[in-house]
Amino acid sequence: QFKVVESGGGLVQPEGSLRLSCSASGSLDNYAIAWFRQAPGKKREGVSCIVSRDGSTDYGDSVKGRFTISRDNAKNTVYLQMTNLKHEDTGVYYCAANNFRLCVLQDAQVFDWWGQGTQVTVSS
Repeated sequence: QFKVVESGGGLVQPEGSLRLSCSASGSLDNYAIAWFRQAPGKKREGVSCIVSRDGSTDYGDSVKGRFTISRDNAKNTVYLQMTNLKHEDTGVYYCAANNFRLCVLQDAQVFDWWGQGTQVTVSS
């Protein structure tokens, strides 16, 4: 069964950087992998997505220019490099996957496989 597991969350100061990892149990070749986040009391928000086969990417407006998504197909891993972090980036970050190879950040229901989440806290 296909699974994804997040790692790399933690506490970071404003303007700091952090890299999240999403490790898959199998090949990413037929999947789109996305990062969503949810802050307390807020709706789940699509952050970024990558189609593993061709490397095409998408970003939410709030993270464009600050976050970079990438993949290492040999390691079955997708990364989210986060820079210039802000307080409003705080939340639980989830890795999600679909086998349609579609990046649709506006609709979490497109993604069938989800990790347990990793906490990111931006605070001084």
